[in-house]
Amino acid sequence: MADRKWWALGAISLATFMTYLDNNVINVALPTIQRDLGLSISELEWIVSGYILVFAGLMLVGGRLADVYGRRRIFMIGLAVFTTASFTAGLATDGASLIAARGVQGVGAALLTPTALALLRSVFPDARERGTAIGLWSAVGALALALGPLTGGFISERAHWGWIYLINAPIGIVTFGLGLWAIRVAPQDRVRHSLDVPGLMTSSLTLFALTYALIEGGGAGWTSPEILGAFGLAAVSAVTFTVIELRSREPMIDLSLFRSRVFSGGMLSTGLWAFGVFGIYFFTALYLQNALGFSPVEAGSSFVPMALLMAATAATAPRISRAFGTARTVAAGLLLMAVAVLGISFVGEGGSFGDLLPWFLVYGLGGGLLVPLTTAVLATLPLDRTGVAAGILNVSREVFGLLGITVLGAILGGRQASVLRDGAEPLTAFLSAYQFTLVVAAAIVLVGVPVSLFSLRAPKTPVSAEPPTGSETAAEIPAVPAA
Repeated sequence: MADRKWWALGAISLATFMTYLDNNVINVALPTIQRDLGLSISELEWIVSGYILVFAGLMLVGGRLADVYGRRRIFMIGLAVFTTASFTAGLATDGASLIAARGVQGVGAALLTPTALALLRSVFPDARERGTAIGLWSAVGALALALGPLTGGFISERAHWGWIYLINAPIGIVTFGLGLWAIRVAPQDRVRHSLDVPGLMTSSLTLFALTYALIEGGGAGWTSPEILGAFGLAAVSAVTFTVIELRSREPMIDLSLFRSRVFSGGMLSTGLWAFGVFGIYFFTALYLQNALGFSPVEAGSSFVPMALLMAATAATAPRISRAFGTARTVAAGLLLMAVAVLGISFVGEGGSFGDLLPWFLVYGLGGGLLVPLTTAVLATLPLDRTGVAAGILNVSREVFGLLGITVLGAILGGRQASVLRDGAEPLTAFLSAYQFTLVVAAAIVLVGVPVSLFSLRAPKTPVSAEPPTGSETAAEIPAVPAA
C-alpha cells in the first residue's frame, strides 16, 4: 500500500498536466480553428476566455467540495468531467459547441486543480516526502506550461486542430484507472463540515465578475458601463462574502488564516510571481513571432529548455529549501526570475534564440526554486481545510496572472501608441513598448523578494529537551536557523 502513493502521485500529476496544458495549448492554434469553423473574433476570444472564466470562478467551490465530500471523490469526478468535455471539444463542428465544451472543461479543471494539491497532503502525511512529491508535481506543471504552445503549434500545422483536445481522452482514461487503484486517503479525510452554500455562491459570483471584467475590459473599455458594473458586482459580492464568512459557524474560509504571516505572505508572493510571469509568457510569444520571425512551433520550442530546467530544479528544490531555508530559497528564485526578465529586455530586433537562451535558463532556474512556497503555505493549515486553501492559492495565481496580462498589456499598448505618435515604425514601436514592459514586470517580481524573506522566515522556537512529537507542521520545525 505504501508504494501506491507514488503511483497516486503519477495520477495526480497527469491530471494536473492536462489542465495546465489546456491553459495555453490553444493559443497558437486559434488561426486554424477560426478558418476551419468560420468564427468571428468575438467567438475566438470566448474559446479561450470561457475556459478561464469558469475555471477561475469555480476554483474555491472545487476546493470546498473536496473538503466536504472527500478529495479523492471530487478528484475523480473532476477528471471524468474534464476528459469527457475534452472529447466533446475535439469533435466540435461549430463555435457554440466548442465554447460550451470549453466551459465544461473549466468545470472539470476547477474540481481537479485545488483537489490535486490537497490530495498530495493526504497521500503524503510525512512532511519530507510531501515536499518531494510537491516538487515532482510542480515539475510536471512546469513542463505543461511550456509544452502547451509547442503541442498546439505542432498539431495545428500537421493534424486536425481537434487533436489538441482529443489527446486528453486516452490520457484521462488511463489517469482515471490509475487514480481509482492508487489514490488512498484516510477515512477521516473524506467528509468535513457543511457546504456553506451562501459562501460558495458569493465567492463564485465575486470571481466570475472580477475575471469577466479583467478579460473583457480591454475590448469593451475600462470605463464602459458593462465593465464598471462587473467590477462593482465583484466588490459588493466580496464584501457580502466576507460578512457571511465572519458570521458563519462553519465558514468556507476561516478568515483568521490571513493573520498568518506565512499564509498571507505566501499568497502575496504567489500573486506577484503570477502578475509578472503570465504577462511575460504572453508577450514574449508575440515578440518571438512578430519581431524575430519564429513560426508557432519554433516559438513554442523556445520555451522548452527553460521548462526542462524549471522541472529539474523543482524536483530538487525541497532539498535546497531544507539546506538554506524556505525564505531564502523562494527569495532567490524570485530574484533570479526578475534578473532574467530584465536581461530579456536588452535583446532587441536583431536578437536570436542564442541571445535569449541564457536568460530563459536563468528564468527556469528561478521558477523551479519557488516550489517550497506551496509546501510552506499548505503546512500552516489544518488538514481538513487544504482543499479550500489550495483553491485560494490557485485563485491567487489565476487572478493575479490575468491582472498581469491586463495591466502589462495596457502599459505595452500605451507605450506603443506613444512611440507611434512620435513617428516610429510599427515594429520599432512594439519593441520599445515590449522592452519597457519587461522592465516594469521585473520590478514587480522583484517586490516578491523582501515579501518572501519576511513572510516565509522560520519562526524562532525555544530549545526543548523533548524531541518533536510529529504533530508539528514543517513550518514549525525549521531544518535550519531562522532565515
